[in-house]
Formats: sequence, C-alpha cells, structure tokens
Amino acid sequence: MAIEIKISLNEGIYLRDPQDSALGRNIIKHSILLIEDIGFESFNFKKLAQEMKSTEASIYRYFENKHLLLIYLVSWYWEWVAYLIKINTLNIDDPKRKLEIIINSFVSASADNPTTDYVDESKLHSVIISEGLKVYHTKEVDEENGKGFFKNYKELITMVAGVITEINPSFEYPYALASNLFEMSNDHIYFAKHLPRLTDIKVGENKYSEVEKMLNYFATNLLR
Repeated sequence: MAIEIKISLNEGIYLRDPQDSALGRNIIKHSILLIEDIGFESFNFKKLAQEMKSTEASIYRYFENKHLLLIYLVSWYWEWVAYLIKINTLNIDDPKRKLEIIINSFVSASADNPTTDYVDESKLHSVIISEGLKVYHTKEVDEENGKGFFKNYKELITMVAGVITEINPSFEYPYALASNLFEMSNDHIYFAKHLPRLTDIKVGENKYSEVEKMLNYFATNLLR
C-alpha cells in the first residue's frame, strides 16, 4: 500500500507551507489541475481562486507569485521522484539494476499515489513535461539557485550520478548523463505528443515503455 509522505521543500519558496492546511492542499490540487488545463502563461491567482471558490488574498498568504508556486510544484515532483528511487532501490546492490530502476522511476512517477489525495501525480507529470523548464530557464536562476530553490533537483541528480559512477568509475560525465536521462524522460514524451519529428519514439496515454527502453539503451551504450 502507498505511504502518505510530506515532501520537504525550501522554506524560501513559500510564505506558508501549503501541505500543512486544508486550504493549502487545495491550492496545490487546483493549481496542478488548472495549469495542466490552460497552461502556465494563462494561469493566474484570480483564476485559481475562482476554481477553488476562494479568494486571491487566501492564495497570497501561501505564495508571493505564480512563479514561486510553479517552483513549489516542480520541486515537489523532483522530491517525489527521489523518494520513489530510494524506496524502489532499497536492498538493491547491483548498480546496473539500480540504474534500470531509476530510469523506470523517471517514467513511472506519473502513476497516481491514492494516499496523496491533493496531488494528482499524472496531472503533475503533465505539468512537469510542458512547464517544468520555466522554473529555472529564467533571468533570476542564479539568484534563486543561491537561495537553494533547486536543491531538490541537484540532490536527485547527485544520487543518480553516484549510481552511474558505481557502474563505470572512469566515466567522465556522470552528472551530465544523470541530468540528461531525467530531462530526456520528459522531453521525448513532449516531443512524441507535440513535435514528433524530434524523436523516434511513440507514446500512448500514460504509457511510456518506449521512453524507458530508449533511456536504458542510451545509458547502457555510454557506460560500456
């Protein structure tokens, strides 16, 4: 049975942790659904308040702006993937098998965890694919990085890079490969759905086995 968890995120991202109250969890739930539906550019707190049947002022008690809310959602996802990897690789000693599990976790993190009722992981995964890069492809990235806003992502990549180094200690680019595997797991789903001439894979509705196959092929051949 799935275990409900509380994700630990940088306190500078929010004014009040939305995980700690019913209203906050409702903000998370409806922001995911609304961003997935209309896109981040069209999303704002007025529309979110209308969806929630609440007020803009109540949302501003949790987040200063929609950019920080998006960082929160994406950071939640990064930490969720890291949690899945830790649980799924528990008691696994073979680093090659660990990397296979990591890649599987990258593409299967969209599976819904029914005990986290305020997060639809499938919808959140869709948000990550289409909007995730907007978190750190900004003019403020260095400042926000200095505040530790991307610590969850860096820790996730460090964990994966460690497994890559276990497989091949002489491989020169473990961090580059780790971040590429994660980004490719999302980019090629997006390409397959919207820009198919940029990829060789096809995906079904929440069925990403071909993405997993491609990532394993890519990693195995580089780490020979």
